[in-house]
Amino acid sequence: MKASSFILSILSIFLLLSIPLVTSDSALDNFLQCLPNHSNPSYPISDAIYTPNNSSFQNIYQLRANNLRILASATTKPLAIITALHESHAQATVICAKSHGLQIRIRSGGHDYEGLSYTSDVPFVILDMFNLRSIEIDMTTETAWVQAGATTGELYYKIAEKSDVHGFPSGVCTTLGIGGHFSGGGYGFLMRKYGLSIDNVIDAQLIDANGRILNRKSMGEDVFWAIRGGGTTSFGIILSWTVKLVRVPAKVTVFDVQRTLDQGATDLAYRWQQVAPKLPKDLFVRLQPVPITTSNGNKTIQVSFVGHFLGQTSRLIQLMNATFPELGLQPSDCTEMSWVESALFWAGFSNGTSIDVLLNRVQENRVYYKTKSDYYKKVIPKEGLETLWQVLMDIEDIYVQLNPYGGRMEEISPYETAFAHRGGNLFKVQYTVLWSESDGGIGAAERYVEMSRRLYSAMAPYASSNPREAFLNYRDLDIGSNESNNTDFGVARVYGAKYFRNNFLRLARVKAMVDPENFFKNEQSIPPLPMPSH
Repeated sequence: MKASSFILSILSIFLLLSIPLVTSDSALDNFLQCLPNHSNPSYPISDAIYTPNNSSFQNIYQLRANNLRILASATTKPLAIITALHESHAQATVICAKSHGLQIRIRSGGHDYEGLSYTSDVPFVILDMFNLRSIEIDMTTETAWVQAGATTGELYYKIAEKSDVHGFPSGVCTTLGIGGHFSGGGYGFLMRKYGLSIDNVIDAQLIDANGRILNRKSMGEDVFWAIRGGGTTSFGIILSWTVKLVRVPAKVTVFDVQRTLDQGATDLAYRWQQVAPKLPKDLFVRLQPVPITTSNGNKTIQVSFVGHFLGQTSRLIQLMNATFPELGLQPSDCTEMSWVESALFWAGFSNGTSIDVLLNRVQENRVYYKTKSDYYKKVIPKEGLETLWQVLMDIEDIYVQLNPYGGRMEEISPYETAFAHRGGNLFKVQYTVLWSESDGGIGAAERYVEMSRRLYSAMAPYASSNPREAFLNYRDLDIGSNESNNTDFGVARVYGAKYFRNNFLRLARVKAMVDPENFFKNEQSIPPLPMPSH
């Protein structure tokens, strides 16, 4: 950054601190007046603008803020929300926010675990991509073009309309916004067969810091590499992805088998770690321990083995008897269904639910929560599992998911995309502590967050280390964060190593190419690689 620009930036910050109301109001007025000058007049941007003066502003703000812990604790709200109805609205938002000193936060589904898509500590606007939701399926090329505001559920539904032998490797939750979900990797129950969402992306549209719309060719392979797993919000605004659909059988098989500690759950969980990453690619078995209270009032752990097989029951039983006979899977445990119906199974809907539920775009029954993640490269010993069980029973309000690696994930180089967590991992774990208003709401946040940290600390001896790796889409500010408007490279290098391993420096180099002034930023964004001093 030039010295004059740096001085102007310092002066701007000083003015914001000195007269925040006047500066924010004037900046907002200038921003709003700027928007029509940079958007397509055939699609009036006035229809997409919400400010606190609009009666529906609060509803628009809250509707896609999925973590009540963040929503209830936010001390500042956006000066405006631009609910883009046309791609030019997104371009105009970038151009005008940049020229009038406002920060942008970009939201598609609102599932950022730390709320970075809808909160900031400096004057900001939200660019809400939720209305840009078109999906085009081309069965001739077996591809799909998906706009950023579409949800995973909508994508699955549109694929099923065209074919019962195609699917796509993506998330279990059906209200995830495609824009952010894919950019952090995008994983689900097809990951061992087909890898992540980003491993099946063949093109993208990205708005850069100058408001230009770039595709794979015009952005170049370095930027295309970075936005697949590096999170797009450091580099620009994702408008759409073009993806390659994958082949699935007309019928798949699912199962959900539970065992308690008295039924040998610890031994089975120990064995699962050895077996699940080495199973055939067509078979994915998640392990899910949950604390329960028995009929006599005693606490215990119930472990679910939740499986998805790209084939029929008879073949699945043969495979399980040969590889994991200890589980004792029976034909009566298994249900055959179409691939799109299996997406409903994973999302927690009961068998027989209409696939129309995939078109529900907003998450219902929101709660307060705090999530952390881990990667495991070695088997957790039984004493480690017993430590985990004990902490889960102490916390009670928690769910934990262990997702197996291996298969296709083992074959892809950690440098092929920005997503570096590939070979050498046995499984990835999500720990989520959650609570409701009846548990104390925001007033209980400190206690529950501390519980999540205690669990994370208890599992440290068994998880990856140097660095202790984490999954970007399970965002966790505890692993390191910057201030809203200041991306310190040293701080970023700490969380960057955990999210991206050795890919962080390349990401920082790409950032310096595409956004050298660091316009696109948040508390865990990637900064431009500093220029060497002479």
